[in-house]
Amino acid sequence: MLNDYRLKIIVSIVVVSIIAVFSLDPIAQDPGYHNFADRRNLLSIPNFFDVISNLAFVIVGAMGMRLVGSGLATGGLPELKAVYMTFFIGVFLTGFGSAYYHFHPDNQALLWDRLPMTVAFMALFSAIIGETISPRIALKIAIPLLVSGIASVVYWHLSELNGRGDLRAYVLVQFLPIVLIPLILWLFDSRLNGNKYIWGVIGAYALSKVMELFDAPIYSALGVVSGHSLKHLIAAFATFIFYLALRNRRILSA
Repeated sequence: MLNDYRLKIIVSIVVVSIIAVFSLDPIAQDPGYHNFADRRNLLSIPNFFDVISNLAFVIVGAMGMRLVGSGLATGGLPELKAVYMTFFIGVFLTGFGSAYYHFHPDNQALLWDRLPMTVAFMALFSAIIGETISPRIALKIAIPLLVSGIASVVYWHLSELNGRGDLRAYVLVQFLPIVLIPLILWLFDSRLNGNKYIWGVIGAYALSKVMELFDAPIYSALGVVSGHSLKHLIAAFATFIFYLALRNRRILSA
């Protein structure tokens, strides 16, 4: 397995990405990041729609935890049950962390948004590795990936407190899996049918990032909902697609 050229490609991309990102100067959090377009107050809740749209994460996260915990996630690999559960726990907690952040957006609150989000990212990445490359490898690297993800957020937070904000590690943790997951799906055959679900997750998440990027223009155009609120809903839908995958896929015969 370690001599597989496909793994060498993936490891090379990881190494090159780490070198490239850390060759850059430290990246501080842009204060303008907290200036979201929709600041409407409703029911005494500031930024109401950016706050309440996080309920979608709580709902889907709870659905996923129930599915995995009940043993009904027949569309996944039994060996990866703990990884699937960790993913949905991360999504569930992201709903609360992101709602807390949007109630009063600043760097202090952003910590509690990013921590559970990173747990979900790393667990999903581990799950994809397990379903395609090897469940054994996935289980070996799941804890190191989770620790590295959490550490990247904690490091960023401490660096901001010390007046030398540095997002480089967090950038790697968030965006490297987005690059690697499509490559892994292309290079390796899944042990499960229905790769369309995983591509759906990728597509929905990519769309959510577009919504985030165009937060203000979307709000100006629609006047009802902002791009960032839509980002929450579409990202939660991406999680729901993975939920459907764990219900509907089947393990392929060897």
